[in-house]
Amino acid sequence: MSYLSVSTWSLHRLLGPLRWTEWDAEQKAHRTREQEQPQVLTLLELPQEAARRGYRAVEICHFHFPSTEPDYLHRLRSAFTSAGISFDTLLLDYGNLTTEDETRKEADLSLMRSWIDAASEAGAKQIRIVAGEAQPTDEQAIRQSAEALRALADYAAERNVRVITENFKSLTSTGESCAKLLQQAGDRVGIITDFGNFKSPSKYDEFLVTLPHSVSVHAKAHYDEAGLPDTEEYVRCLETVRTSGYNGAVVLIYDGPGDMWEGLDRIGRIVKPYL
Repeated sequence: MSYLSVSTWSLHRLLGPLRWTEWDAEQKAHRTREQEQPQVLTLLELPQEAARRGYRAVEICHFHFPSTEPDYLHRLRSAFTSAGISFDTLLLDYGNLTTEDETRKEADLSLMRSWIDAASEAGAKQIRIVAGEAQPTDEQAIRQSAEALRALADYAAERNVRVITENFKSLTSTGESCAKLLQQAGDRVGIITDFGNFKSPSKYDEFLVTLPHSVSVHAKAHYDEAGLPDTEEYVRCLETVRTSGYNGAVVLIYDGPGDMWEGLDRIGRIVKPYL
């Protein structure tokens, strides 16, 4: 059966500073840009709080990690074990597998491998790798991305982690390009289907292309200025998921105004009948 999960992006105003990874083209190196945010809850406290609120899993964005030292990662693993919920996916939010800059390509691949190591240490089942920023019609870029994803999947499998990607960024912005990428990458690579990343009116048909390969669904609604979801559109997305026969994590995504837990509760009430 499907089960309820939550992404730390949905709580990004509660978990302290965001640590964005960027590419410095002049220095030919990665750098971290820190964005201040309040810390109401630590990442180590999150598994217990999520379990208390009825979630069965969590996805953690890489920019929420205050440390990737082994001791911290082991403490995070223990926090999930103690809470009795799953650390499903580490969401690596940086990287471009379709870059033509060979220096950046090698640096990005090295960074991705380091985050695969971190995912393994922390007990994550999967790591989301962004497929690339080339155009979705670029056949060579799709081949390049698929080749890199296969190699990363081999590296991750040795560490008991699965590599997945998402209909996120330009390369995987259409159902057709997602299908081509997954066919070339092979069964070792899965995908996340995000409600907000395909464009209307074709998005519902495109969901049916990616959902058979999906290990996670990001249930993201369209929100108004008050943080209220477009319920009719949201339900249409959920009905499409039901039609597909998908069974897996349904991850609540809320990035609207106001209290983030309350925003999650609002969309959670809509989602729960579909689990």
